Amino acid sequence: MEKIRIAVRKFDPFETTLQKLWDTFCLENKISIEAEMIPLELHDLYEEALAKKGLKNGDWDIAHINTDWIFDAVNSNAIENLSPLISQNPPQNFPEGWHKSLLHLQEINNQVYGLPFHDGPECLIYRKDLFENETEQINFKNQYGYDLQPPKTWQQFTDIAAFFNRPEQNLYGCVFANFPDGHNMVFDFCLHLWTRGGSLLDKNNQININQPSAVKALDFYRNIVNNKKTTHPKSKDFGSVEAGMAFATGEAAMAINWFGFASMCEIIDESKVKGKVDITELPHNENHKSASLNVYWLYTIGSGSKHKKIAYNFLRFATTAESDKLLTNEGGIGCRKSTWNDTEVNKTIPYYHKLSMLHENALTLPQTPLWPKVAALIDIMVLEAINGNLSSATLLEETQNNIQKIL
Repeated sequence: MEKIRIAVRKFDPFETTLQKLWDTFCLENKISIEAEMIPLELHDLYEEALAKKGLKNGDWDIAHINTDWIFDAVNSNAIENLSPLISQNPPQNFPEGWHKSLLHLQEINNQVYGLPFHDGPECLIYRKDLFENETEQINFKNQYGYDLQPPKTWQQFTDIAAFFNRPEQNLYGCVFANFPDGHNMVFDFCLHLWTRGGSLLDKNNQININQPSAVKALDFYRNIVNNKKTTHPKSKDFGSVEAGMAFATGEAAMAINWFGFASMCEIIDESKVKGKVDITELPHNENHKSASLNVYWLYTIGSGSKHKKIAYNFLRFATTAESDKLLTNEGGIGCRKSTWNDTEVNKTIPYYHKLSMLHENALTLPQTPLWPKVAALIDIMVLEAINGNLSSATLLEETQNNIQKIL
């Protein structure tokens, strides 16, 4: 019996949403073909879909691809160009239904290679109940000499993390995701670099991380990750999902993570902080501005798929306003403006409308097919920084030399 095979990013809300969408799609279109959905961790998903050429040779009909990998996927002819299909039969309200920052990374040489699936830029997630508590405000001001409010600078972030660090209450000042998966620590490094006025690219548009602002970024990051007076002790074992869960179960006052983990606090049964959370933009150094990182997930069709017509019709169905809202209600992050501004959604998740603010500051990673290899080197560098003794300057120089070899 014929099957459509879908490579799914492993995360309960994605899995439940996709199953519901497929069942409804089949009912509405009187289709009896079965979908085999395989949930995969980040690294395995990349391996299956791209490294082992699964999308190209027809092993997978549809796959969740994140925008870090899209250049790689297009260059290796792994995914279908959707532009001809879009021009014949566009998705609902395309492209106006989405913020421009969710449409440009999958558009390469004026051709579209994926439709937005799940989003939510990096932000500062914090416990507003702690920040708004009068006793906490008085104690903080007595101790630090300024008012307690969401931190605008990294120094304030450190002060506040130290203030709320109470291991005896299983409450820590902040939590990070330091599990080396080629993503979280790379993203953190980029955010710390950008909020100190640095850039991943030099004046010739080449990747160059060996710069003074990168030394400051890496110094700060390795110090705070290892600071027992500010940071959740399990951060080194946490991926972004585990760090998000630790925040949702009330173990941290602040987190720098994807917006989706803030919304999760209002939705999942395990959450102990419903109604106690808010988000804002990331801190920055004096004289520099905040930044966010925009990496999002796409629905893509394998170039080797034998079911391209059904696959595309399903993608159109899975990205309607109704489907986008369903994903949000299940615990993912919808990508459409209609979801961001939806009254019901904002009733459940009061900061949902702030997504458009985050997108205004959202930067993206360099678009090069070599980015996954560069990211792997940065990941190793940050891991060595937080676990070893080599100076940040030495680590940056060595890593840049290794990046040059790839470039």
